[in-house]
Amino acid sequence: MSVFGTNFVFQEGMMRKAFFIIFLLLSQTPVMYSQDTLATVTAEKGDGIYSLLRKQGVNPYEYYHEFIDINLENLRDSIHLLEGKTYAIPKVQLDTVSLVDSVQKKSTEIKEVESKTYDIFGEDHKTVLTKSERLKGAVYYLVSGHGGPDPGAMAVYAGKSISEDEYAYDITLRLAKELLAHSATVYIIIRDEDDGIREERILEIDRDEVAYPDKSIPLNQLARLQQRVDIVNDLYKKNKGTYQRLIVTHVDSRSKGQNIDVFFYHHEKSKNGKRLAESIHTTFDAKYKQYQPNRTYSGTFEDRTSLFLVKKTHPAMTFIEIGNIRNKKDQRRILDPDNRQALAKWISEGVILDYEER
Repeated sequence: MSVFGTNFVFQEGMMRKAFFIIFLLLSQTPVMYSQDTLATVTAEKGDGIYSLLRKQGVNPYEYYHEFIDINLENLRDSIHLLEGKTYAIPKVQLDTVSLVDSVQKKSTEIKEVESKTYDIFGEDHKTVLTKSERLKGAVYYLVSGHGGPDPGAMAVYAGKSISEDEYAYDITLRLAKELLAHSATVYIIIRDEDDGIREERILEIDRDEVAYPDKSIPLNQLARLQQRVDIVNDLYKKNKGTYQRLIVTHVDSRSKGQNIDVFFYHHEKSKNGKRLAESIHTTFDAKYKQYQPNRTYSGTFEDRTSLFLVKKTHPAMTFIEIGNIRNKKDQRRILDPDNRQALAKWISEGVILDYEER
């Protein structure tokens, strides 16, 4: 087992480190600007944040969060564009090399902001900038449902098959990246070295997922679940004495007409697991009240000890059901990459809430 950077345990090759330079000029005061000084564009039908930024020649992977920050009042659910609304476009930074060359002559204070690269997230998403140290010292085990020979729940969208494991995995990767940005230690238990974080609506189904670090996933269902339990429990022993939590992500399968919200389960005897589930649930409830005030959030957190991973794993944990893969409304929740990003971000905010209020 090798360490993925300084705060991510992962079976990887040698990590590369990059540093972004933030500077203050002695002769100048900090520059502030309002939306009025930024270029603007009107959203058209079908536009998403990623596509809108691309059309403006802005890298959406670098400026996604900044776009949300400066346009939050005109976004539905904090992530969706509204047709006909005007949005400010973030200012693109100058080339780093030329910027550093010109600034080093004038700058009296240089602050290095560390970033790390993780190939598991894919070429476009592999760079993780450190946002804070709010989760420093915390260890998280992330398990996405099914994988390998088992695609999980299946459905058809636009004439193509879609599967639970691909969407649960994409959300899990996004969650891992959010937790890393706040200095957590993260283990991704079910892994696919080829997929990375994907921006497509229809995620192609494959069978090449493995279990940490590189174990083949058994065909037998009970053996698959036991393998995950053993991996998590072994890592839990190795990290004894640290704050540790397990987050399992699934997509449910119910009748097509049943639209469900995001649910959170925990072990009936785990106070810490209940608090983790409640913290994430509280975050989701607050987000719905803020961004969908006319819609009641009906998701719950409750004990579900009958679930194998809930019953058998040692870390305090929450088991998350994202939605019903067969329901058209729930499909939009997982098919839209912006939605998957929002789910990951909201979960991460609940995780931070849990850690800081422990």
